[in-house]
Amino acid sequence: MDGTIPSAADLEPILETVRKLCAGFPGEYWRERDRERTYPTAFVQALTEAGLLGVLIPETYGGSGLGLTAACAILEEIHASGCNAAAVHAQMYTMGTVLRHGSEAQKSQWLPKIASGEIRLQAFGVTEPTAGTDTTSISTTAIRQGDKYVVNGQKVWISRAEHSDLMVLLARTTPKDEAAKKTDGISVFLLDMREAVGKGLTIKPIRTMFNHATTELFFDNLEIPASCLIGEEGKGFRYILDGMNAERILIASECIGDGRWFVGKATAYAKERVVFGRPIGQNQGIQFPIARAYAEVRAAKLMTREAAARYERGEPAGEEANMAKMLASEASWHAADMCIQTHGGFGFAEEYDIERKFRETRLYQVAPISTNLILAYVAEHVLGLPRSY
Repeated sequence: MDGTIPSAADLEPILETVRKLCAGFPGEYWRERDRERTYPTAFVQALTEAGLLGVLIPETYGGSGLGLTAACAILEEIHASGCNAAAVHAQMYTMGTVLRHGSEAQKSQWLPKIASGEIRLQAFGVTEPTAGTDTTSISTTAIRQGDKYVVNGQKVWISRAEHSDLMVLLARTTPKDEAAKKTDGISVFLLDMREAVGKGLTIKPIRTMFNHATTELFFDNLEIPASCLIGEEGKGFRYILDGMNAERILIASECIGDGRWFVGKATAYAKERVVFGRPIGQNQGIQFPIARAYAEVRAAKLMTREAAARYERGEPAGEEANMAKMLASEASWHAADMCIQTHGGFGFAEEYDIERKFRETRLYQVAPISTNLILAYVAEHVLGLPRSY
């Protein structure tokens, strides 16, 4: 890549690959995974073999060397095709932290293996039971002892930990009350979980309303090499902000894909479903909600494109990333609600896949950050209103 942001025409060959791949994983595949709460291993493997999960990894390390715009397009198309990218998206949104702040030794050791699919980087260890989205209040500690760190604490809502080899882990290396600022004293580690499970790391599954392979993690005197540290000790909060902005932009793209799927599903049904001797799509009570959902999805996509472009250019993107995530998640949720209403009772039938994607897209009102916190961010940091939290 020459640093330019790809156009829709540039991305079309990639998106055609995504569409063909997703066609091999129809609703029946996802319903079975959802019913049995099993990881979509075959789907992940197919994406890996197609080179789609190495999109952000530079070509020198075996990846495609593309930017966030391409990653967004891939995730959007996966969701628009009726599939779900939750099993793989962390490999994209954690990549910024590794690429921008990891050492050359870390990148040379891990990125070629991630690009080839030999290992997976699909876990992001940030959230804790008592901290939630107040990241500066995490209590998991990593104490330096010679050439190692000793980790103690707990994480929760960590998806894919049982199906990932590596995890980007956030821990305090300096107690909060001893740090000059509350954002100081937090460090980031690239943890090899294959070496950690059973040696101080315990993974416990959490069953939720959707199939995201969610877990909680317990660290009990886990010893990790000092070489796991990403960047400088105590500077980790700043490092993960890059990853968090990327995460919000990528999740927004998934929501846009969901919204496209719901609008397409509702439109097709409204044309073919006949009640009282006429297609229900002839009624404005059906037409207008579909049209509104379409408009909301299109508008959210414009904001998401702007956020991704700013991120790729290395410009501040916090405002745009947060608003993109909020607008896209609300658009997909409104589209989901509209789609069920359009289908009536059939919208609740498993075989239509609407109820599954309805549950899946509802998550993004809450994660990776709640709508209220986005509004608080915009109020304070964009509009200059007093801090509310």
